[in-house]
Amino acid sequence: MITPTRTSLTDEPVSALLGTLAAQDASGALSTEAGIVYLASGHVVHVESALTPDIGDLLTHSGALAPDGWWEAIDQAGRRCRVGRQLVDSGHLAAGALELCHLGALFDAAYFVLAHDGPALRFRPGAAHWLGAVRAVPVDTVLRESRRRRQLLHRIWPEPAIDLAPLARVPGTDPVDLPARRSRTLAQVDGVRTAAQIATALACRTFHTLVELRRLAAAGLVTPKVPVPVPAPAPATTPVSAEPGPAPRPTAPDEPDTALLRRLLHALEAL
Repeated sequence: MITPTRTSLTDEPVSALLGTLAAQDASGALSTEAGIVYLASGHVVHVESALTPDIGDLLTHSGALAPDGWWEAIDQAGRRCRVGRQLVDSGHLAAGALELCHLGALFDAAYFVLAHDGPALRFRPGAAHWLGAVRAVPVDTVLRESRRRRQLLHRIWPEPAIDLAPLARVPGTDPVDLPARRSRTLAQVDGVRTAAQIATALACRTFHTLVELRRLAAAGLVTPKVPVPVPAPAPATTPVSAEPGPAPRPTAPDEPDTALLRRLLHALEAL
């Protein structure tokens, strides 16, 4: 067992540690090989993973937010861990659209962090994410949703390599009459991209992309190209996330597919 008053290394599974931290109303960052879970008063407030698009990618690639608006919020509020609040207060994004995208990114990243329920690497008491408070989620809800997603994906296609490896089309296949979303997903399979990269290119949540990719694999249309890469552990000297965390500002952003989040944004604003 760890306490929120010290940084610890442990062999206890991540799910068990999250339950302990929730019971202690802990605040800080729990690092794993696949990502980092941020807690505030025992609730999950954000999860990030290199295996999923971050919230900035989802917002800007979908067209819900202009890249300049995103980077302006990072510059002005990243060090104060209030990027989300800055986006809303500045009028760049509606509060409902931010919350919807934030929860999608949180649960997508949590799926990978909890996929194998390995040991945690480190807990940093008091560490806060640069996005700031958007919506707190009970630990039990995160654990339950991650388990539900694993079970659903396993029923579709039981090979987890689809989630992590670069994906290629199966030679000699000529799919017809695929649903529109599945067809768009298949078009992004090029032998190089992983599921997370395909999700970013489509401006789509990773879990929805995984569902389509596993269905394509079950249909014999897609296969992993190379062995699954193992995520490298975070260095022990990683600083507290009070600094802005996104990648450097891109010089030429990808062409966005605006359909998904723009429809959601308009629906929320209408409500």
